[in-house]
Amino acid sequence: MLLEMLGAEVRTAHDGHTAIELFATSEPSVVLLDIGMPVMDGYEVARVLRERYPERHPTIVAVTGWGQEDDRRRGREVGIDYHLTKPADIDKLASLLAEIAGRNAGERHGITN
Repeated sequence: MLLEMLGAEVRTAHDGHTAIELFATSEPSVVLLDIGMPVMDGYEVARVLRERYPERHPTIVAVTGWGQEDDRRRGREVGIDYHLTKPADIDKLASLLAEIAGRNAGERHGITN
């Protein structure tokens, strides 16, 4: 609900397999991903998304209770761009989403940093 209040179009998956299926049929610019999902964890989901869809470049943000340096390193290795530890600071999340939206708008207009 918070993301929708911030103006985002939101689709939700409650497990890794469903997240991958949903990704295949949509074009998200941002994926918020919990690492500690059962059956297929968020690291595996991120790895599959990056390998299966190399032409697509969504920003993947881990929003997770796993916040040690080793968790962050593993995330970077599979293509996670940002790592927020739960409970995520709402202002920090909103700021990050605004930054990503601004960057994506610039890329659509041929502006790169």
